[in-house]
Amino acid sequence: MNPAASKYGSGSPRQEQEAMSELRLSEIAAMVGGVRHGEENPVISEALPLQDATRACITLVDHEKHLDRLHDSAAVAAIASQAYSSSRKPLVVVEDLHAAFVKIILHFRQPRQDEFDGVAPTAVVHPTATIGEGTVVGPGTTIGADVRIGSRCVIHPGCHLQVGSCIGDDTILFPNVTLYAETKVGSRVILHSGVVLGAHGFGFRQHNGVHQPTPQLGWVEIEDDVEIGAGTTIDRGTYGPTRIGAGTKIDNLVQIGHNCSIGRHNLICSHVGIAGSCRTGDYVVLAGQVGLADHVTIHDRAVIGARSGVMRDVGPGEVVLGAPALPIKQAMQVNALVAKLPELRRHVRELDRRQSLIEQALHGQNAARDAA
Repeated sequence: MNPAASKYGSGSPRQEQEAMSELRLSEIAAMVGGVRHGEENPVISEALPLQDATRACITLVDHEKHLDRLHDSAAVAAIASQAYSSSRKPLVVVEDLHAAFVKIILHFRQPRQDEFDGVAPTAVVHPTATIGEGTVVGPGTTIGADVRIGSRCVIHPGCHLQVGSCIGDDTILFPNVTLYAETKVGSRVILHSGVVLGAHGFGFRQHNGVHQPTPQLGWVEIEDDVEIGAGTTIDRGTYGPTRIGAGTKIDNLVQIGHNCSIGRHNLICSHVGIAGSCRTGDYVVLAGQVGLADHVTIHDRAVIGARSGVMRDVGPGEVVLGAPALPIKQAMQVNALVAKLPELRRHVRELDRRQSLIEQALHGQNAARDAA
């Protein structure tokens, strides 16, 4: 198998694998280095999460509070991180719960992969392009002039690599990825379906009442070990690079504008929008639907809460929330006050009513005194 594809799929041909044989729970315990608890030693033929568990299935329980769900499920056993004395079903106790469950799933359900090898006959490769040893290129892919692709890469069907783009070693492009001209992608990068790198940035100037596009003469640079989710777009720089730092992970449907510089090991969740010329430090977290105004700097290890609108720089390690984004403590106080607004409105209306009654009474007293 191509090493680049060991996690997310290979283009190398292989025969369809039959379902693996059933195992006794004791055999599963030995396979994952766990300890079996309980007298029963059922036959297992599948591994599924608790909400999907079926007959002859082993599942996963990560907290004692889920034992009632385990007892009510069709699962015959569970993987756990500790021996729960109240469990009525047998357990296999392991140190690394999720690593063990992944190993069991892979025993019963080996992922199926597309089967292609080398450069597909329907791929269009320019004569000046270079493709490294062990790299596979799927059907319908186009590779432009002076493109350089490293070794052991997997280019799935329908990808488009425009002139001058380059890709490092052990990188995977899933179907329909587009690299605009001069895009630079590092090694061990994963680009999911529909990723577009290097489109023109959203830059316009008004001239004689018409929006005229400004030149977009830069490129996009993706450093090593980055993963970018499906449908994400990253615009090329105006004059230099838009850069994504090593180890950063970007979710589906994220937009990153021109001239941005994203630091190393960031986590950027779905629906984030980053306007042009923003900078982030290392280990920054942008939760879902965060929006950054242009030219904002987010410093190292800052965390931006979901649906926040950031209009100012955020300091190192700062946690902010809200629109506009505020320090987390202040934002929580604001949210608590907003929740009390209906009650406050009722109090204000009652005070208005009482004030009106008092004014009416005073008016009556004054009228009576004047009449006297």
